[in-house]
Amino acid sequence: MNAKLSSASTNPGHAASWYAASARDQRIRPMLEGEIEADVCIIGAGFTGISAALELVERGYSVAVVEAVRIGFGASGRNGGQIVNGYSRDLETIAGRYGRDKAVKLGAMSLEGGEIIRGRVAKYAIDCGLVHGGFFAAFTPKQVREMETHKAHWEKHGHGGLEMVSKADIGTYVKADRYVGGMIDKLGGHIHPLDLVLGEAAAVESQGGRIFENSRVESVSMGANPVVRTERGAVKAKYVLVCGNAYLGKLLPQIGDRMMPVSSQVMATEPLSKELIEDLLPANYCVEDANYVLDYYRRTADNRLLYGGGIGYGGQDPANLTGVIRPNMLKTFPQLENVKIDYAWSGNFALTLTRIPHMGRLADNVYFSHGDSGHGVTTTHLLGKILGEVVAGHAERFDIWSSLPNYPFPGGKTFRVPLTMLGAWWYGMRDKLGI
Repeated sequence: MNAKLSSASTNPGHAASWYAASARDQRIRPMLEGEIEADVCIIGAGFTGISAALELVERGYSVAVVEAVRIGFGASGRNGGQIVNGYSRDLETIAGRYGRDKAVKLGAMSLEGGEIIRGRVAKYAIDCGLVHGGFFAAFTPKQVREMETHKAHWEKHGHGGLEMVSKADIGTYVKADRYVGGMIDKLGGHIHPLDLVLGEAAAVESQGGRIFENSRVESVSMGANPVVRTERGAVKAKYVLVCGNAYLGKLLPQIGDRMMPVSSQVMATEPLSKELIEDLLPANYCVEDANYVLDYYRRTADNRLLYGGGIGYGGQDPANLTGVIRPNMLKTFPQLENVKIDYAWSGNFALTLTRIPHMGRLADNVYFSHGDSGHGVTTTHLLGKILGEVVAGHAERFDIWSSLPNYPFPGGKTFRVPLTMLGAWWYGMRDKLGI
């Protein structure tokens, strides 16, 4: 049965997660007090905001980042820590919706997020437990066929790191009887995400960037020199980048109403013996399955199994986090029946109706990016870099993203959650029935 779970974070302000408890940098940055000036003010210190900040300070801009709680407080510091390439919708779907030309251009960027992460880890010596390699697990022959098609489409866009895995070879990557095949991505991998964003934040600060925590934004005044105001301070800037994602709240409803917070749940076991964890995941690849509501899991540096899954539309969490995730973990690894769960937590990601990220302008000098829809670790790094590019006068890639149509959820605030849940139920039933 479960051990007593960690109910309060040892890292104030953060969720009570294994990431917060084990983060290498637990410094609390100052609150914004008084009025300051910067070339660029960035709202939100998650992957998108910090990626943009690092791109900009490397280009010589003065940058101030204002964060409502702590660096990596939201999905950036709570996710499964998996480097998954591409977007939440495959490139053929993108081609069907937006045209082949758009798909080719987005395909050319689709591996860049992972490249940015690996490059920054190396350049700034960020100790975030980077491990290479990912495995996609299939429950049915239909899912295997879909992976084969997916692989062929990826290869058209230059991705040569994919290999199909037969049922006989699954044990090379995961010792579980649930799967009939799968696919590896040699350009995938996993990291301690909170350590990654904290390491990138330290890189921003090393080049003069300023980051303020516990500084929730209360208003944004547009104009030639927009002003971002918090409870105790203000930033007067030439440009503003809005990177609040699922935690933006009611600050800017003109963009917030076009995304929905969705929670996912994660737990971490007690440390396992080296022999056991290596038997479960011999190659130390991260794993995610091919279901619509998927499970994902991996080894940690201290030999825990970190296992995630579940979904809560509207950002609602189940009353018992482990009650959602632990049964699925035991279906995958029944030998863990008596293993204790040390940590369980949840976090919200931002979902768009199209499941494609939404970028745009609120004014000539106010830009935003949100809605990575479950593929945020890599996509946020790419889109943060693109936000830095557009400030620097290079709008080509930003214009591609901002040209993609986006829509409000049907049903407004009252019915968007039940309607989305109905759609998820339908796809979940298809997974269970294998159709």
